[in-house]
Amino acid sequence: MAILSIDELKILVANPQPPCVSLYMPTQKAGAEIRQNPIRFKNLIREAEEHLDALGIRHTEAVNFLQSAMELDRGDFWEHQDEGLVVFIAENLFRYYCLPRDCSELVVVGQQFHVKPLLHLINNDGNFYLLALSQKNVKFFAGTGYSLNEVQVENMPQNLEATLLEDVLQKGVQHRTAKSKGGTSNTFQHPGSFHGQGSPDQDRHLADILQFCYAIDTVLHEKLREEKAPLVLAGVEYLFPIYQQANTYPHLLAESINGNPDTITSEQLHDEAWRIVSPSFQENKRAGIELYERLVGEDTGRATNNIKEIIPAAYYHRVDTLFVSVSEQKWGKFDSENTIVELHTEPEPDDEDMLDFAAVHTLLNGGRVYTLESQDMPNGSTVAAIFRY
Repeated sequence: MAILSIDELKILVANPQPPCVSLYMPTQKAGAEIRQNPIRFKNLIREAEEHLDALGIRHTEAVNFLQSAMELDRGDFWEHQDEGLVVFIAENLFRYYCLPRDCSELVVVGQQFHVKPLLHLINNDGNFYLLALSQKNVKFFAGTGYSLNEVQVENMPQNLEATLLEDVLQKGVQHRTAKSKGGTSNTFQHPGSFHGQGSPDQDRHLADILQFCYAIDTVLHEKLREEKAPLVLAGVEYLFPIYQQANTYPHLLAESINGNPDTITSEQLHDEAWRIVSPSFQENKRAGIELYERLVGEDTGRATNNIKEIIPAAYYHRVDTLFVSVSEQKWGKFDSENTIVELHTEPEPDDEDMLDFAAVHTLLNGGRVYTLESQDMPNGSTVAAIFRY
């Protein structure tokens, strides 16, 4: 099973090879109700077969196409579920994800995978980074409101001793080139000195830690060059001001998780990190809705809830911020050559959910997507957008 992340979603939607089959179902984790899981799953597979048949695909070919999904239907698979399950199937792609929250049963077969229900898990609630730092260990995580997954970063220093030894071997003396604060490209020679008020041995050790932090920041500077997500540091209290001195990532938060991360479980790290970052995400959403309502009121032409305007705008990189109802669908097609949006009251063969279409293309084109419950949507609409121009 792959790890659900914003990067993983972009891989799913960037180069579709239709027909693309998306299966969503709620799952039971324990008890007698666990027996409902395979029954629901078989029903969804049959519905997917019917969709493929409607596209003119022969039944035997449809069965073969769905074979990789059907192979999941075994006892041990259903014994390790969470609140929901999503399966994606295309000609050269098969992915499934266990979801940490409930989802509605849904089968979509079209030109693109249906990912809108997942955005609520990884994008709308915000993604963040966590650096768990101790002298003996360094771990880097990507997190959301529902998950925290370790990310392997190329050339990441593993511990203080190994970093200092490598520096001695490579340079002959303990020094390094450091970037100035703020992430600019200007550099200066940093001798690895630390002006403390303790003993010479203590000051030398703190200088070594600072050098260690510079080495970590250098690697993360490349990893996070284009990112804007907040970064939370977890470590013993005295490490935070030292890492702040070395840090060039502009979104390092002022509040950290205090304690030795080597002795804290990943669940505890996630809970503490989410406590720190979640208020800013809710504020960003509120501010976005307020901006949308102001722009609509001023009749600037930069905000609308007209889906036939939003679809081509999302496709042609014009949408800066999109608000979309997570539990509703608007079925239809988009003719990009003639910029025509066709909507249907009931899904027809080869239709797409136009709300999902807008969300996917806004995401791919660097915009922000907020998936909301229907009652929380601006002005009671199913979709609303702020345009870049």
